[in-house]
Amino acid sequence: MVGWAIALHGGGGEIPLDLPDERRIPREIALRHCLDLGVSALKSGKSPLDVVELVVRELENHPDFNAGKGSVLTAGGTVEMEASIMDGKTKRCGAVMGLTTVVNPISLARLVMEKTPHINLAFDAAEAFARAHGVETAEESHFITPENIDRLKQAKEFDRVQLDYTMPTPKEPESFGDSQTGTVGCVAVDNAGNLAAATSTGGFVNKMVGRVGDTPLIGAGTYANQICAVSTTGKGEEIIRGTVAREVAALMEYKGLSLAEAGAYAVDQSGPKGTCGLIAVSANGEVTMPFNSTGMFRACATEDGYTEIGIWANNINQKTEE
Repeated sequence: MVGWAIALHGGGGEIPLDLPDERRIPREIALRHCLDLGVSALKSGKSPLDVVELVVRELENHPDFNAGKGSVLTAGGTVEMEASIMDGKTKRCGAVMGLTTVVNPISLARLVMEKTPHINLAFDAAEAFARAHGVETAEESHFITPENIDRLKQAKEFDRVQLDYTMPTPKEPESFGDSQTGTVGCVAVDNAGNLAAATSTGGFVNKMVGRVGDTPLIGAGTYANQICAVSTTGKGEEIIRGTVAREVAALMEYKGLSLAEAGAYAVDQSGPKGTCGLIAVSANGEVTMPFNSTGMFRACATEDGYTEIGIWANNINQKTEE
């Protein structure tokens, strides 16, 4: 049955099963709010492209997710944000990287798609483009949260680049993982089978200044065509090598796999071990949200009344309305 569907994620990784309520509950509330926002937009007739931008903007504005306001810090103590967006029917897309002052990178990515002949704009040029088009910006202090200052301090102490964050114990200096995981994203399809995908991130804690991950790379972190729309999360370098987002579409197109089969294969065989996850919807209104990490902040809804909000594999709040 053809129908609308939407999925969104707030990153995946080694999210502790005993994540404290003060860290878990705000994220679950945010996932539900963003899902409701996206569903309402789809039901009101907004295009999937508008819907994914709207939802990702909301996730960027939430300080507990690693994008926009919640972006983690580079080795230099700065933020460098990335985002990309893609329309499935036309394959038009836009991406930005190295942003330091843009409040909503996903909207600037869409402007690159619509107002330039290019796909990628980076660093100072992207910032100048934002100013020239009146995009909302803020002082860098807007993006630097106390939690992310602590995360950077910890990463430097242990001399490592971190995908996630957990306070290590004296016995377990290599134990990291929690809530501040890689990326946010949204995928959507409408009743006509039009698809779109969007992804945004602050990257890795303690990453080298100038490092660019998979999020702004079409085919790696984000992909949409007339078959499906995909947004990924995990260790960017491995996702780039595996062209994970495009892999899902290719497996469906050339191997005849279902959306669920293609998503599972891409995560398990092409993505990074233990950190990879993705969300995807098909032109037929199917949805899948596979991951090989401990958890992935995620939510989805379909026209037939199914909704799901979850973090861990065995901790899913789902329902189907008749």
